[in-house]
Amino acid sequence: MSHCHRFEALGSRRDFLGRLGMGLGVAAFGSLVARDQALASAGTPAAPQYAARAKRVIYLFQSGAPSHLDLLDPKPLLVERNGQEMPESVRGTQRLTGMTSGQATLPLAGSVFKFAKHGQCGADFSELLPHTAKIADKLCIVRSMFTEAINHDPAVTFFQSGSQLPGRPSIGSWLSYGLGSECDDLPAFIVMVSKNQNGQPLYSRLWGSEFLPSQHQGVQFRPGADRVLYLGNPPGVDARLRHVQIDAIADLQRQRFESTGDPEVLARLAQYEMAFRMQASVPHVADTSDESDGTFKLYGPDSRDPGTFAANCLLARRLVERGVRFVQLYHQDWDHHGELPEKIRVKCQETDQASAALVLDLEQRGLLDDTLVVWGGEFGRTCYSQGKLSNGDYGRDHHPRCFSLWMAGGGVRAGYTHGATDEFGYNVTANPVHVHDFQATFLHLMGIDHEQLTFKHQGRRFRLTDVHGKVVKELLA
Repeated sequence: MSHCHRFEALGSRRDFLGRLGMGLGVAAFGSLVARDQALASAGTPAAPQYAARAKRVIYLFQSGAPSHLDLLDPKPLLVERNGQEMPESVRGTQRLTGMTSGQATLPLAGSVFKFAKHGQCGADFSELLPHTAKIADKLCIVRSMFTEAINHDPAVTFFQSGSQLPGRPSIGSWLSYGLGSECDDLPAFIVMVSKNQNGQPLYSRLWGSEFLPSQHQGVQFRPGADRVLYLGNPPGVDARLRHVQIDAIADLQRQRFESTGDPEVLARLAQYEMAFRMQASVPHVADTSDESDGTFKLYGPDSRDPGTFAANCLLARRLVERGVRFVQLYHQDWDHHGELPEKIRVKCQETDQASAALVLDLEQRGLLDDTLVVWGGEFGRTCYSQGKLSNGDYGRDHHPRCFSLWMAGGGVRAGYTHGATDEFGYNVTANPVHVHDFQATFLHLMGIDHEQLTFKHQGRRFRLTDVHGKVVKELLA
């Protein structure tokens, strides 16, 4: 059943759609034809292959790589041996980045933050995550993640598209392509980037559809009056004139498709249709004035400031409530090569309360059971200090060999910690989970066999997990 929001002002909405006339009808037909043709040509399932545990996803991507050693994976030995040289036997053949490969020493850096066990599950959390710690029994924590990339751009690209190289569809685009949308008034895939953040840059290709039909690309919501760029009518263009334009464009696009057979023509037509509908739906869903004071208090004071991480978390709940399939949030500046204790404290203050609030809010509204929430970055941080180690201050370099993330809702095993790392937090010692394994499990929760979700491009059938990945069944409820 669709969760698509129904506007209270039905009369005005009917008038709005009615003014679109046959142009909108042609666009709707084109959308259906484009989808059916693409599915038929690529052999992609038009529906889940088996019962889905999750219907929608909110992915809280912490860009820059949070330190697992200071947040979710305590290592008392590092505190005990703080300042001592990291044993060569621990590092092995692991390559280092150019930022620390030339260091004369690699001194171990114990976390300055205290850890404690929380919930009936007894999961460990840093003092930096007091709100997340309170929902410990709702979380599935993976401590044994590992990846292949050691630098940010390829690592983020790998998580988001299954390849370290640009040019593959994003994970949200794959979901939109494979499952379609639950809502006619909003895109299946929406992206929000926290405002006023620094750190590693984020590129729109991270939510791009690449060789998939273009209507499956992520649509970025921004703070301010224009939530979606170029969605509103320009000055001097009213609804009647726009109606005439769309009628003419639809006729031209139909003729173009008849002469070329290019499905991308119909994909563009589907985007015109969606843009019309979003002119009515976006202002409504983005207006949080109807939220209660209790809700704003739950998410924290930043939730009243559009564009902040907290406000985006609240908006993400409103979007999935209305049937959006995949909402991707990016929060930057977790890349702490120096002054980590000071900087990571700021990041946690910006994200901890809202992340936990999102899980609680979804649960209160009966949405958590079939909404998957994911929190994590692209790799981990080193157990040794980058640069000088001083009393209470250190930095950590990139570390792909092990790191942590957490999930909630959507069919994952609650109150469970999966995998383990060695006493230095440098190597996985139990139940390793590769990025492709995470992606395969992610799709499985959505009812999709990751080996069957494919698209034929340049003579080859591509998929999110490339030719790798296995479902980690221990993570499933």
